[in-house]
Amino acid sequence: MSAIAAPFALMAELTHRCPLQCPYCSNPLELLKAGAERDTAFWMAVIDEAAAMGVLQIHFSGGEPTLRGDLAALIAHATAKGLYANLITSAVLLDEARLRMLEAAGLAHVQISFQGAAAAKADRIGNFRGGHEKKISVARLVTALGMSLTVNAVVHRQNLAELPAMIDLAVALEADRLEVAHVQYHGWGLRNRAALMPTREQFAAADAIVAERRAALGARLAIDYVVPDYYAQAPKTCMGGWGQKTLNIAPDGRVLPCHAAETIPGLVFERAGETALAEIWYRGAAFNAFRGTAWMQEPCSSCALKAVDFGGCRCQALALAGDASATDPVCHLSPLHEEILEMAEGESRAGVEEFVYRRV
Repeated sequence: MSAIAAPFALMAELTHRCPLQCPYCSNPLELLKAGAERDTAFWMAVIDEAAAMGVLQIHFSGGEPTLRGDLAALIAHATAKGLYANLITSAVLLDEARLRMLEAAGLAHVQISFQGAAAAKADRIGNFRGGHEKKISVARLVTALGMSLTVNAVVHRQNLAELPAMIDLAVALEADRLEVAHVQYHGWGLRNRAALMPTREQFAAADAIVAERRAALGARLAIDYVVPDYYAQAPKTCMGGWGQKTLNIAPDGRVLPCHAAETIPGLVFERAGETALAEIWYRGAAFNAFRGTAWMQEPCSSCALKAVDFGGCRCQALALAGDASATDPVCHLSPLHEEILEMAEGESRAGVEEFVYRRV
C-alpha cells in the first residue's frame, strides 16, 4: 500500500442528467436515470472517506450537477473537510441567487463549458436554445462573486474556425484559465467521431493559434491545450496514469479509475458505501489492472517513456485496437498508428455534419 500515493482528486459524478445534449459528451451511451442516483447521505460519506484518504480536490460533475438540490450541502460538507471544491457545469440552470448560495457554501472554482463563440453555432452543438448567452451571463457572475473561473472550450471540426474568438471570449470574461480541449473520442464523442474529427490542417492551425495567443497573453490567461489524440505522435498520460492521481465515482456509486473505464470488458467496479474507498483505491482489482507498468506488452514494456505516459489511454486502446492492454494506437510506435491517421483524415473529409445528440 505504501508504494501507491493517495489520490489527489475525486471526480464526483452526481448525475448523468443534463439539459444540454452535446454530441461529444464523455458519459456512456447508456446513461443512468435519476432513479439510479445515490442520495445525499451517500455522497456525504464519500466525502468523509476521501478527506480521510488525503484527497485535496473534489470536482462536482455530471451530467449537470446543478440539477441536484443538495449541491450546496455537498459543497459545504466538502469544504468543511478541507477539500477544494470545483463545479464543472454547463451553467444554463444557474442564476445569481443559486451562485451566491454555492459561493457561501464554500465553492472556490467554476468551470463552464462553451460550445463555440457565436450563439447560433454553440446552441446548435449543445442542442439548447439560448444556452450560449446564459453561459456568458453566469460566467460574469462567477468572477463578480470572487470565484475563480475556467472556460472550457471544446473544439472540433465544426467550430475550430471560432477558436480565436473563443480565446477572446475567455479574456473578456476575465477567466483565470482557458482549456482548449479537442474532443476526445469516448462515449458520445466516439459515436459522433465522423462529424467531429478535425482535418490535419485545422489541427496545425489550432496549434499555431494557441502558441501565438499564449505568448501574447502571458500571465493574463493560463491556456491549457488538449490535442486531438488521433493526430498525435505520442500518447498523453491519461488521467495522470491509471490509478495514479484521480478516482471517479459514477452516479450509481461505482468507483472507476476513469470516466470511460466501464467500456473495458472483464473489469468489475466496486461500489462506495459497500467497500471502503481506500480499499478500492489501493487493492481494488480494477484500479490495479493497468496501474504501473508490469501489465504492459511490447513496444510499451521496453519503452523509455513507459513510466511517463503509462502506455496512453486504455479505453482508447480498446476502442481502436480491440485490446485494452495494447499500445495506445496514437503512439508512433504502435503498428496501428498509420492506419489510425489515415482513418482520421478520411473521416475529417467525409463531410458528415449531422450529430447524434446525447439523450437520457
